[in-house]
Amino acid sequence: MIKYLEFEKEIEEFDKKIEELVEFSKKSNIDLSIEIKKIKKIKNDKLKIIYDNITPWEMMKVARHPNRPYTLDYINNFVDNFVELHGDRLFKDDPAIIGGTGKINGQKVMIIGHQKGRDINENLYRNFGMANPEGYRKALRLMKMAERFEMPIVTLIDTAGAYPGLAAEEHGQGEAIARNLMEMAGLKTPMISVIIGEGGSGGALALGVTDKIYMLENSWYSVISPEGCAAILYNDATRASQTAVDLKIDAKSLKELGVIDKIIKEPLGGAHRNHKRTAENLKEELLKGLKELKKLSSKELTEKRYLKYRNYGNFEE
Repeated sequence: MIKYLEFEKEIEEFDKKIEELVEFSKKSNIDLSIEIKKIKKIKNDKLKIIYDNITPWEMMKVARHPNRPYTLDYINNFVDNFVELHGDRLFKDDPAIIGGTGKINGQKVMIIGHQKGRDINENLYRNFGMANPEGYRKALRLMKMAERFEMPIVTLIDTAGAYPGLAAEEHGQGEAIARNLMEMAGLKTPMISVIIGEGGSGGALALGVTDKIYMLENSWYSVISPEGCAAILYNDATRASQTAVDLKIDAKSLKELGVIDKIIKEPLGGAHRNHKRTAENLKEELLKGLKELKKLSSKELTEKRYLKYRNYGNFEE
């Protein structure tokens, strides 16, 4: 059952009406298909208006929707022969990071991503998609393996941030993230990262130093969450809707700033309403991007990657 967001209350009423008509049609054996079709058309038109005028704060709510597809959903949709690989070979495995080998339309890839849970027990197991240092060390181990076997790397980013707990800091959270940034900058294999939901802080960046960065239409990517920013700047987390605008966390703003390379369209009403269509759109763009990157030599890849990040930022003198 879909969970409706605050700004979707009208859509909930339409869906209830459609459900009632379908149920009545079955019980009374009366054909109401024309009436149902009309209401669906009105609902979809309204849904389009809502999502065409969505604010960054509302978009953030969509990115956090509990029914939104996660890394394993995409893997199950378009990655064949997936073999999950575990452990960082130093301490333990981190379930907040999924990684392994597979094929996308016959193309061998190493696919790595944050994984959240669907219920409280799974979220506790996955730590709500917030990785410990072991998760980022596992990711780096798999990336180096991909480089060794000349496999492209795909990373799917969906985290509110790296886990800020005491044990994570004791185990070297900052060092693990910093090492990933440094090592990824020099990997001699094609890499694409996609922000599929939340792209929070260093937890996202630790999987994001790639040749191409894509974002799903209703996702966010920022150095800090709007709530965290509002708490620091104004000592008032309720001003998060304003800081969401100021931070330019949305895909459209980040594309204009040159931070990301492409925005991937979502189905009407967000990815949570149609996992399969979202996966098809993502798969199509990944195959296009990998095809382009495979034309480059390892030297060209690393040089272009260096220039990409070196040229970030706008300023006036």
